[in-house]
Amino acid sequence: MPTSALRYAAKVDLDKPAWEHENLHNRWHPDVPAVGTIKNGETVKIECVDWTGGQIKNDDSANDVRDVDLTRIHYLTGPFEIETAEPGDVLVVDIQDVQPLEDHPWGFTGIFSRENGGGFLDDTYPKPAKAIWDFEGINCSSRHIPGVRFAGLIHPGILGCAPSAEVLKTWNDREGQLITECSHMDKVVALPPEPKSVHVGSTEGDVKEKVGREGARTVPGRPEHGGNCDIKNLSRGSKVYLPVHVKGAKFSVGDLHFSQGDGEISFCGAIEMAGVITIKFSVMKGGVAHLGMKSPIYIPGPVEPQFGPGRYIYFEGFSVDEHGKQYYLDTTVAYRQTCFRVIEYLKRYGKFMLALGYDDYQIYLLLSCAPIQGHVAGIVDVPNSCTTIGLPMDIFDFDIRPEAPTDKRELGACAFAS
Repeated sequence: MPTSALRYAAKVDLDKPAWEHENLHNRWHPDVPAVGTIKNGETVKIECVDWTGGQIKNDDSANDVRDVDLTRIHYLTGPFEIETAEPGDVLVVDIQDVQPLEDHPWGFTGIFSRENGGGFLDDTYPKPAKAIWDFEGINCSSRHIPGVRFAGLIHPGILGCAPSAEVLKTWNDREGQLITECSHMDKVVALPPEPKSVHVGSTEGDVKEKVGREGARTVPGRPEHGGNCDIKNLSRGSKVYLPVHVKGAKFSVGDLHFSQGDGEISFCGAIEMAGVITIKFSVMKGGVAHLGMKSPIYIPGPVEPQFGPGRYIYFEGFSVDEHGKQYYLDTTVAYRQTCFRVIEYLKRYGKFMLALGYDDYQIYLLLSCAPIQGHVAGIVDVPNSCTTIGLPMDIFDFDIRPEAPTDKRELGACAFAS
């Protein structure tokens, strides 16, 4: 028996600037008005622009990455009012499908400058760079990182319900305190409310001014609602449980990714794309108290790129930095070192230490977006945490095993800023 086509709760026009869309917003605030209503139990399609709102182009220059305006991001589709949802409920989000837009079959991975967020290894690799990825069904490849092809684990980077006024104040207070405490550091440690470029759909006047003054930036995920968590396994078939803080939930979604590695180690490290997500919504009444929920919960779906037994090569890192300094059970230091081990291996390995052909920036981008497996192996054996990264060998069209013969290869370059 044929079924009726699913309803589009929102569509986007990529020929129109993101800040002209009435169904997009780029701040978290309870006063952002809903752009539509979705029934409890309804399945809908929701289109999304890429997280920068189209600022990054399909070309061979990283000037756009260098010059990106981060006061504009992220552009999220919504918020949507979910019928019957009340504070204290849990919104159950069944991700049934995520796809690129048919007329936009490409995405990008970038390394932003330190001034624009940098990334996990920004002090080592400070230059803006990018790679464009072309989508071929479930697979992707890049002219900027040749010799690599893999299936995407496609997923939304951002899912969340609007904060209440009380939750919003908690965010702003604790992040403001962090900024004060870390004022001596030469780093952006948090992003306070920023009126510049605030977008609240078609809303103007006092509401827009208030959202600009108080609205939380969408860059970090936060325990009370999830948001920008960039979880690569939150893909098709996944079920997400989100706490509801305001009447109607005011759900928003965006920042769609074709693929990502564990950790998304470069800022803008996933394969970012415009696309459409299909979601079924249901409301669990009183779910926050019933589950004792302090942060979102999710059950991953069955979809994941499959590599056979023995088809990963794993690298280890410990709480000893590149200068030989010892840290106490510092998992961040350990994971950085694990990343460096992969970069060193793909640049130079084997008996004769011949150059494989990739440069540091290509590998940094690849580790951000390829389906690597990042794990905490041990955090109890003082003084060293141990972390690992599993690199799937089958994404390369040549043999990268330690015993394989090494040959110099011409493997191009990623795009850099002029």
